[in-house]
Amino acid sequence: KQAEKAVHQKKEQSKTKCRKARRRHINLVAEFNRRQRKNIWLETHIWHAKRFHMVKKWGYCLGDSPTEKSYRACYRAMTKHCLLQDLSYYCCLELTGKENELLKQLARICSIDTGLTFEEACCLSGRFEGSLNLYRADRYPEDMLGPITFIWKPRDGSENRQLWIWMHPALKQDMLRELKAVFQCSEPEEIYIPEPITTTIQEEKQVDVVLSLGKKRKKEDKEGEKAVPVKKIIGDGTRDPFQSYSWISQTTGIVISDRTMEILRYRLIGPLSHSVLTETLKAASLQTV
Repeated sequence: KQAEKAVHQKKEQSKTKCRKARRRHINLVAEFNRRQRKNIWLETHIWHAKRFHMVKKWGYCLGDSPTEKSYRACYRAMTKHCLLQDLSYYCCLELTGKENELLKQLARICSIDTGLTFEEACCLSGRFEGSLNLYRADRYPEDMLGPITFIWKPRDGSENRQLWIWMHPALKQDMLRELKAVFQCSEPEEIYIPEPITTTIQEEKQVDVVLSLGKKRKKEDKEGEKAVPVKKIIGDGTRDPFQSYSWISQTTGIVISDRTMEILRYRLIGPLSHSVLTETLKAASLQTV
């Protein structure tokens, strides 16, 4: 009985993968996707997870405080060099339609008494980003929704404009509900349902990893075709995966799209911020067909 028990334990232990197998790219991506089911990771999550205490808020996994004493280094970077912050967890709503119709309806949820509005000339041209407080339609100064920042896409000669509104994830649902009511946007008939995320066990059943000496590993599915690599989760913690991402108004033609986690956002602070951007970003050459 002892001998049979020992053999049985060896069989159970053999099922456990070694660290080299667990650290393979396909296994890592599947494991990361599984861990993002409840809280979405930012693009810089791995970098922050090694250096920060992480907290789970608003459907995201965010870096809260550093694990070492780096406050002086951050302050020195802000005052003399450049400090970068990842604000990709902020939600982005995109409004597309005729400029006159956009300004007409947006004027109902803000007031000139509080400062700048969506009609400000410097912001309307697309050169500068604006910030203001949004209220429920025709309810100023009561029922404030919260602060937002916005930026217009520069004019391209047509009467249709594009507006991006950025807000905190805690305010997104209320503002989205109010914008859909103001522009009279209806729910689409077809709702996009994303493909289910495969776990590590399911990945092993679906993908056959063929090992050969001196050759790279090839991934093949049951039909013998090359399997599609596991994709990273696209979405955000404030959006139901079974809800639509875009709404259109049948009367005005205004389209509201949810661009959260599709447009990344970073904040650079410090006197050398422009120098860093100049060295990092290179202008693309214009090609005319």
